[in-house]
Amino acid sequence: MHLVDQIKAKARQSLQTVVLPEGYDDRMVQAAGQIVKDGLANVVLLGNAETLQSKATELGASLEGVTLLEPKTSPKLGEYVDELVEIRKKKGLSREDAEKLLTGEDNLYYGAMMVRKGDAGGAVAGAFNTTGDVLRAAFQVIGTAPGMRTVSSVFLMVTKTPEFGENGVLCFADCAVNPNPDAQALAEIAVSTAQSCKSFLGVDARVGMLSFSTKGSAKHEDADKVLKALEIAKGMAPDLQIDGELQADAALLPKVGAKKAPGSPVAGKANTIIFPDLDAGNIGYKLVERLAGAEAVGPIIQGLAKPVNDLSRGCSVEDIISVSAITAVQAQG
Repeated sequence: MHLVDQIKAKARQSLQTVVLPEGYDDRMVQAAGQIVKDGLANVVLLGNAETLQSKATELGASLEGVTLLEPKTSPKLGEYVDELVEIRKKKGLSREDAEKLLTGEDNLYYGAMMVRKGDAGGAVAGAFNTTGDVLRAAFQVIGTAPGMRTVSSVFLMVTKTPEFGENGVLCFADCAVNPNPDAQALAEIAVSTAQSCKSFLGVDARVGMLSFSTKGSAKHEDADKVLKALEIAKGMAPDLQIDGELQADAALLPKVGAKKAPGSPVAGKANTIIFPDLDAGNIGYKLVERLAGAEAVGPIIQGLAKPVNDLSRGCSVEDIISVSAITAVQAQG
């Protein structure tokens, strides 16, 4: 079974509610009913019910089983305004400005507040709005998970080489969010990605912290950062199988790992790869995707207290459906 199909099957096991804030995007309207029809999640589509139904008819889409909700007339708007004012009181946010954010045309803050308050298990947006806008609303309203200050991303890399990772699937992070994480952030990325590995692949992570150096083969402050991150990550998650600093071949190839890092619990069999910065991560996943013909599933946002996922603005309806299933699995905990 393909990885995305496995994720969809898991989503069906414990039905969660996913909110789609961008009801003004045709693809969201088309995806909403299909998500419900496929049994992947309960769906709340934000927007004016009459307008959404009219749009669905125009597109030949069905909104059967989808909850249609307009933030401006929601009975929970007052409660949400109070909550947002409390969250942002140190920033001096007024009730008037809080209401403007929650009833703004993008619906991102209202969707995030639904997730914060437990009225939805997760949110999916980004078909229309930028990554910055989606993550800003999520960060300000939902915040990071306990013990975390870093929001990051993971790609599930489905390769054609079953010897790597878990039957050819590996977790790559961070490839989309943090340009130059310090040691603390890098450690948090490692711990978050290990949790994602468990959620999506159903196995314990074996985390390789990558560098151009393996176990002191080169001396440089960049390699030192990885070593420091390793120690922090071990303190955060003492039972985590993690090692570094490792070159990519030492992390992935058993013979190289045994030679360069003898006795390592991870070397040669890593299923979770942590890149030292965004340059390496973004270049790395795209090289594997293009040169090796791998499929990159993601980016999946991690590190938030509750799940919100960002789409590419060039996404397809099927992309929205798949990311909604991913979000539903994250919401299962």
